Amino acid sequence: MSVTRHRGLTEPAADAAIDAACRNLRLPTMRGQFSELADAAVRDQMTYRGFLAELLMAECDDRNRRRSERRIKAAGFPREKALRTFDFDANPSVDPAAIHTLASCEWVRKGLPLCLIGDSGTGKSHLLIALGTEAAMAGFRVKYVLATKLVNELVEAADEKLLTKTIARYGRVDLLCLDELGYMELDRRGAELLFQVLTEREEKNSMAIASNESFSAWTKTFTDPRLCAAIVDRLTFGGNIIETGSDSYRLAHTKAKQQPPAST
Repeated sequence: MSVTRHRGLTEPAADAAIDAACRNLRLPTMRGQFSELADAAVRDQMTYRGFLAELLMAECDDRNRRRSERRIKAAGFPREKALRTFDFDANPSVDPAAIHTLASCEWVRKGLPLCLIGDSGTGKSHLLIALGTEAAMAGFRVKYVLATKLVNELVEAADEKLLTKTIARYGRVDLLCLDELGYMELDRRGAELLFQVLTEREEKNSMAIASNESFSAWTKTFTDPRLCAAIVDRLTFGGNIIETGSDSYRLAHTKAKQQPPAST
């Protein structure tokens, strides 16, 4: 197949042709940056191949960024949290090395669970959202939901004969982040429906939960002892358990702000 060559184009005509071609091929980053990169290529005496590589890498990098942003938005995180903003000095119970190992997302790739256990204000939700964000940026499909909201959705789906479809939807994502598990007691029906979601995902896709209760106290949330034991088993088998401690970082931070400045 021969390529038609357009020789003798003036620079304005070439710019217009490039702009039209980028529109037609849906290359918005190349369209926006080709003029600047072309000037830089002349200035730096780049080869044609080098200039083309710069253009293509810019397009690829921007597409990857936009994909990450879409995955993070689709996850439904209630607020933005990042590992770089987590104060490990104020949360000595949390091992930075363990968290940064989790940030590699190898556990998500293997479909393993993660449990973040600790009192209120110790950074569980921060870590849950931050690690979920890392997974989304790494290319995984992530969904964040409060435990009570998920149970209510499952109950409504069961009443409307949509339970199988709803469970399958939650089963497809690579990482399901379940926050505030243990804050409220679940009736037997709600607990059984949640158990179905966990069973759908078992040893296939990852679960990450944040709970203010130790596993021994989960019988207050899941009142059936056998069902409670089965749920704990599914959320811990082969996975990671991070204990964030009992000293509230938020409370200490608030008290520190309220302290009057020392007199000089």
